[in-house]
Amino acid sequence: MSASLPVEVPHYTYEDYCQWEGRWELIQGMPYAMVPAPIKIHQQLSLQIGSALLSELSDCLHCEVLLDEDWKVSSDMVLNPDVTVVYDDSNPNYINKTPDVIFEILSPSTAKRDETLKFSVYEEEGVQYYVLAYPDELLAKVYQLEDGQYVKAAECDTEAFSFDETSCAFTLDFMAIFKRFR
Repeated sequence: MSASLPVEVPHYTYEDYCQWEGRWELIQGMPYAMVPAPIKIHQQLSLQIGSALLSELSDCLHCEVLLDEDWKVSSDMVLNPDVTVVYDDSNPNYINKTPDVIFEILSPSTAKRDETLKFSVYEEEGVQYYVLAYPDELLAKVYQLEDGQYVKAAECDTEAFSFDETSCAFTLDFMAIFKRFR
């Protein structure tokens, strides 16, 4: 029996990522292909959440609400959350600091990565709130960072949730967000 040669796994960086065509995320140097285009309900939920956030945060000149924007976590990690709230980030090209709140809208092709890998990264990076929105169930699971770990703060489908532990506190009415899909 012959010995097998070790397989060298490539380790990509932000510079490599900038050269790729299509939609990608880079997590610990490993590329993850994104679905070509999210289904309509995914896009509509992103817009509903983003619109509600813009309205709630309209008086905060330091808050940005961003859809599908790159977050360069490190030289070998670039994530692309569905909706992000970031406070006082002066970089014009991508998110450069830890967001206060991240929303991911789950789809069959991304659910496992959103619920495990990205959950861990967001927790480790100190994102105060991580919200997983489930289009099929019209439900949002809100996780809040407490002592460096996420705890489930709420499951919302017909109620509002107050994001008090952010740079600019706001409330999001999930009943209004999910209303058009019921």
